Amino acid sequence: MLKRVFVAPDPGRVRLRFAVRAVLGIGLAVVGCGLAGHSLVGAVTGGLAALLALFTVTDSTVRGQAVTTALLPVVGLPVLAVAAELHDRPLARDLAFLAVVGAGVYARRWGPRGHSLGVFAFMTYFVAQFLQATPRHLPELYAALLLSLLVAAGVRFGLWCYERRLPPAPVPAAPGGTGLSRVTARQAVQATAGAGFALVVGQLVSGERWYWAVGATWWVFVNTTSRGETLVRGFRRVLGTVIGIGLGLLVAVPVAGAPVPSAVVLAICVFGIFYTAAVSYTWMMLWVTLLAELLYGLLGVLEPALLALRLAETAVGALGAVLAVLFVLPVTTHATTDAWIQRALRCVHAATAEAAARLAGSPTADPAPRVAELEQLLARVRLSVAPLVHPLNPMLSRKNRARRVLALLDDCAREIRGLVAVAADPEASHDARLAAACWRVEAAVEALTGNTPDEPAAPATHTTAAGPALAHLHGLERALAELAAPLRTPSGSPLVGA
Repeated sequence: MLKRVFVAPDPGRVRLRFAVRAVLGIGLAVVGCGLAGHSLVGAVTGGLAALLALFTVTDSTVRGQAVTTALLPVVGLPVLAVAAELHDRPLARDLAFLAVVGAGVYARRWGPRGHSLGVFAFMTYFVAQFLQATPRHLPELYAALLLSLLVAAGVRFGLWCYERRLPPAPVPAAPGGTGLSRVTARQAVQATAGAGFALVVGQLVSGERWYWAVGATWWVFVNTTSRGETLVRGFRRVLGTVIGIGLGLLVAVPVAGAPVPSAVVLAICVFGIFYTAAVSYTWMMLWVTLLAELLYGLLGVLEPALLALRLAETAVGALGAVLAVLFVLPVTTHATTDAWIQRALRCVHAATAEAAARLAGSPTADPAPRVAELEQLLARVRLSVAPLVHPLNPMLSRKNRARRVLALLDDCAREIRGLVAVAADPEASHDARLAAACWRVEAAVEALTGNTPDEPAAPATHTTAAGPALAHLHGLERALAELAAPLRTPSGSPLVGA
């Protein structure tokens, strides 16, 4: 865990800038709420709205991010009104909460914007339960939410929009399908079922803090696709919560709601959430748990018994998610991993073809976007394969095979990056042997993705003396040829072993 966070690469210091901007944006939003005369309840609502606007909006372009940010209150304000109006009607309140869960997960079918709006809708309903909001609170909550979103947007798109200097980040589309064959539809059913279990059992554990269980179920499903991913994420959520509660006993309880120390530690928590989210879900949950403890300290209700209750509700929510993915329309780890690996391999071929065309003198060929897409796809492969390489996985042969696949895909990515760097050199010239090498790469990819019954071609015997471009192509050929073994079963069915 320590190595994953503190040694993980941060090209261009993007994660660092992401985290520092979040502290700045959320801090200014909370200060703005204070200057506007809002109570602590309004400031908490505004801070959460700013956090979500800066954290969940992940469109590939700045323009898309701005549009999604502008749409957040369109879904947030009505949901907040429903939650407040149903505060004193438990049955209707609970049914509405489950509807928000299902709709929020299903919205992922529309890509990053649907995901962002779904998360914002859920968290708006959640914070209404957290703050025990009633209709008389709505004017203040509306004002705080709108003000904070405006401040967060000003920081993100005006004061510090570092994304304008970066190429658009490609966002891999979710697997398609129709009806219940669509992963997002199946997950919407799963999340609703899991949240229903968490809601009922969570209320048996605590009639006041039951929403923690529903929140735990929801966040276990975020950014997961398969059964295995969800199981691993549930384990990491509980682990992060346990560590966060331990840290809370050492930090949040002694601070006891003191304004200045609480504000300093809250800023550290916000930084930690944003800086670690991309590399460790356990670390992110540690900071989220500590942040929640500090907020309860400010509200004057933090005590050790409350921390024990949070752990119990988190366990209930994680159990609800586990039961849902195991028994309600399960999506297997194999099926998801198979799809992402095939997409990564096709991207390898597309990047190779673009690089070869660039070396051949084509003025329109540009392999750089394909490389960026490949990095995104490999991140999805790693997430999908995580259950197979998890330390608690007892199936050593599958674990070793999955690790081998990841290592070879990383080799492919490294060779692609080198090839693209060579193609970017204006003095590079076309070599007639490039066409043959690219054809062998194409044949290897087609064989691995099942488009042809032939095995990948054996790697060529050229040496690096043939030139940098050929050297990278031959390295790519070797990696693809070696991928044939772990990606195939004896029956010849592609990618089943992954």
